[in-house]
This record gives sequence, structure tokens and C-alpha cells, in this order.
Amino acid sequence: MLLSRSLNSAVLGLALAGGLLAGCDRQSGEKAQGAAKSAACTSIPAKVGEPDCAKQGNQLPDFTLEDPSGKTLSLASLKGKPVLINLWATWCAPCVAELPQLDALVGEGLRVVTVSQDQDTAKVADFLKQRGVKHLEPWLDAKNDLSVHYDIQVLPTSILYDAEGREVWRITGPREWNTEATKKLLGPAL
Repeated sequence: MLLSRSLNSAVLGLALAGGLLAGCDRQSGEKAQGAAKSAACTSIPAKVGEPDCAKQGNQLPDFTLEDPSGKTLSLASLKGKPVLINLWATWCAPCVAELPQLDALVGEGLRVVTVSQDQDTAKVADFLKQRGVKHLEPWLDAKNDLSVHYDIQVLPTSILYDAEGREVWRITGPREWNTEATKKLLGPAL
């Protein structure tokens, strides 16, 4: 009987502590509560291939990408339309498998920016062309500045921003981009 009371007390104590730790942060106002309201994020840390909202609300970084021909793209200039940034590499099999599905997302009210992490940047454009990718541009992060900014540990990694340039969620690892579940995830930004 004494053991069960101790066990009950321990369980009650953990439940209360868990409730306090998982409670609302009233001190930070309505904006701080936004991440908790997202139905897209189910766990933190998120499982591979599932959305993580830990950095929800962060602004689109001010980095400039370059393609193999020298054309540049300022990420800050992408505000005004939802954008999905996908960091990938030609040597990453799950990254390559995602490319056709990401290519199909282009034009669905979403800008898809694939950013290669390859050191040999000359081959990226040909690599996309050989795989029948028609809409994705060969943006490069040869110095890995963007991957350092995002603290990328796994490729592919995708980050969704809304039209105001605020992060909605990020997905580490591969994802099936042509499923109804993924369309629902993209919905709030579109």
C-alpha cells in the first residue's frame, strides 16, 4: 500500500510537472503562441520526414544564391509568395528521389527553390536536366553558408516560408511531396 501511494505521488508529480512544462507562455503574447497552434507539427523534435515547428516564425534569411552561369537570387527578394527551400545534393539518393515530386509542385502557388550542396557546382544543371527536371533551377550553396545557417545535419532538408517570409515548418529527411497529407501541410502557406 505504501509503495502504491509513493508510485501515485510520483505519477501525479510528473503529470503536474509535465503540464507546467507543456503549458502556454502567457508572458510572450499572441505571437509566441502561434507555433503551438499549428496542426502540421506533431512532435518536437520531429521524426525524420515530419514537420518541425521549433523555428516557426523565423524570417527568411538574407542569403544570395548563384547558379552555374553566375545568375544570382536573393532569398530576401522571395517575400510576397510562399516558398519552399530544399537543400539537396547530387550524391544524396533520397534527395534525388524527391526531385521529380518537387518539380511537380512548381506553379501550384508555391515557389520551390532547390539549393545544391555540391562542391562540384558545374554538374548540377546537367544533373537536373538528365533527370527530366523541367522547373527547378540549379541554385548552389557551394560554400555551405545556407546549410550552416540552418544547422543542417541531414539532407534533404526542406523549409517552408509563408508569403510574409516567416518560417512555417521544416522537414529533415525525405518526404513524399505528392501525397494528400503533404498538400495539407503546404495548405496554410498557400
